[in-house]
Order: sequence, then C-alpha cells, then structure tokens
Amino acid sequence: MTAVPMPSAAAWHHRDARQGFEVVYFHAVEEGYRIDGHTAAVENGQPWVVQYTILVDARWATRRASVTGHWFTGTRKIDIEADGHGRWHIDGAYASALDGCLDVDLESSSMTNALPARRLALRIGDQASAPAAYVRALDLSVDRLEQRYVRVTDEDGGQRYDYSAPAFDFGCRLVYDTAGLPLHYPGIAIRAF
Repeated sequence: MTAVPMPSAAAWHHRDARQGFEVVYFHAVEEGYRIDGHTAAVENGQPWVVQYTILVDARWATRRASVTGHWFTGTRKIDIEADGHGRWHIDGAYASALDGCLDVDLESSSMTNALPARRLALRIGDQASAPAAYVRALDLSVDRLEQRYVRVTDEDGGQRYDYSAPAFDFGCRLVYDTAGLPLHYPGIAIRAF
C-alpha cells in the first residue's frame, strides 16, 4: 500500500451478510495509529454492537486491541496484546494458536482488512499469506484465521486484491482507496464515507 496518511474518519454500510453500519476514527500516534471504531448491526435476527480500539505500529502490525461486544444477553470485553513479531496474549494469557499472526481481524469490521493490505505493501502480481487473530462478533471468541491476499491490476485509481479465507470457503475481490481502506468488500460492506 502507499504511504498516504489515513483520513480522520471513515464509514461502511454493512449489507448482505448482515445489516449495519461501521464508523471508524484514525489518530496518528508516536507508535503508528490508534483506530477507534464502532459497528452496530443485525445478523441472523440478532442485534449487536461491537466497539474497538486497535493500536498498530509504524509497520501496521497490530500491537493492541480492546474489543467490547454488546448483545441482548449481556456485554463482554477482551484485551489483546501482540509483540509485533507474532506472539499474542488474550486477557493476559499467552495464545500459542496465534503464533505468527501480525494482524487482528474483527468479524464485525470491514476496516480491519486494511491492516494486512497496508502492512504487506504488495506489488501487482505479488501474493502473501496473512494469518490473523480473528475475533467473532457474537461472542468475541478469538481463533486463528488463515487468509491470502493477491494484488491484481489497479482499476479506476483503486488498488485491488483477490482475497481468500479457506476456513469459510470464501473469496472475493477487495477494492481499496489510495489510503489503503476498503471501498468494496463484496457480500460484506461498501464504503459510505
């Protein structure tokens, strides 16, 4: 991805897989960026809200994430810490299943697909695996998610990636703006602001 600075805010309309809206604020900090976001949605007849703060370093590797989920059954918060080299702790406990991951991927967020795209900075034709600490929206459980990004030819000024997550038998073409934020995430969301 380019070194274009992040905008102060962005928003996505979530549709198809769920109906909802996500709003994100970006703050440049000495270490990299602090990202504050909120998603409110209805999925399979269940409303939920997920609030998050993610700290990424200058390389765009996730260093910390604090995630709070609200459902009609209650509220839960988790704290995730990473050393930037692939070792993770969830609520203080070492999570060996996440070894080698450099990104957090929130099921509730379209924005988190920006993290590996910016960090990897792939050239057209390049591809890379980007396993992530995947946080589910309905209970904040955390699992390892294998992902792959393949940079394809740019179109209309936007960078494009063929994305796949084999665990979900899912693949699509992601379109990004010059700051590295998704514009279109087929079946999930479209950029609203």
